[in-house]
Amino acid sequence: MIDWHRIFGMALTDLFTNSNYQVELEKDVSTQQQFLDVVIVEQTEGPPVASLPDGLDNLAKHNLLTYKSHQETLDKWALKELVGYYIAYRKLVSPDLNHLRPEEEFRLYAASASYPANLDKLLTKVQAGVYEIEFCHPIRVLVLSQFPQTPNNAFWQLFSAKAEKVLYGGTHYQWKQSTLSSLINQLFECYHLEGIIMSYTVDDYVKDYTKAHLHYLAPAEVLPHFSPDQRLQGLSPAEVLPRFSPDQRLQGLSPEEVLPHFSPDQRLQGLSPEEIEAYLSKLKNRPH
Repeated sequence: MIDWHRIFGMALTDLFTNSNYQVELEKDVSTQQQFLDVVIVEQTEGPPVASLPDGLDNLAKHNLLTYKSHQETLDKWALKELVGYYIAYRKLVSPDLNHLRPEEEFRLYAASASYPANLDKLLTKVQAGVYEIEFCHPIRVLVLSQFPQTPNNAFWQLFSAKAEKVLYGGTHYQWKQSTLSSLINQLFECYHLEGIIMSYTVDDYVKDYTKAHLHYLAPAEVLPHFSPDQRLQGLSPAEVLPRFSPDQRLQGLSPEEVLPHFSPDQRLQGLSPEEIEAYLSKLKNRPH
């Protein structure tokens, strides 16, 4: 069974990296270990997120999110569970039951890969992919497959379960943690395992991603992966040679390989008459 919830939550930690929000996965909100998918908590330190996906424009101090993959259905029971988690969580983070934190500090989100048709009559559309529903508490429903293909929505596209949208997300979402960027490989593999065929493969993505991010890598990390011929391919001597010192250019070459490339005048340049005469005298005295 593919753990879509874990992958989704891990990806969200990247979205809020180096910001004033902290993401907690599988938050235990009771003594009976009832786990909420994701909690996004505002921090006192860190800058605001530079660009958030559509639907997350109303973040509060505490943001509780439940997620349904393309294999699952977002229904009334799931919403009831979310509200139940909210009640337990609010008690958990409040000083005591007589001094609960104000409701305005909490937002509830339900992210679903596909549109929950069973909730159609209860949903109020805010914008493409974003709906509101009143279910004991206001809940924002995010339909990931409906978000437009724009750079700020690239994150949602990754979990849309629509081949062309997933590919868009893969090529446009900028990972903040290099260790988490490998999640894209897992995503592609999971989609393939479940019959969502993509003409663009994981290998294609890795090649394109590497090309686009080469400027972040040091030469020592890149060059060992290429042969000398590959490194020099398409470059003229005038483009290559200035990058190396004279010693580096001559390294590994014998005089016999180097000297034929110079005229007699060039070979003698810089030598004093005494050095030239001493060499000629040595030649004359050499036994035939």
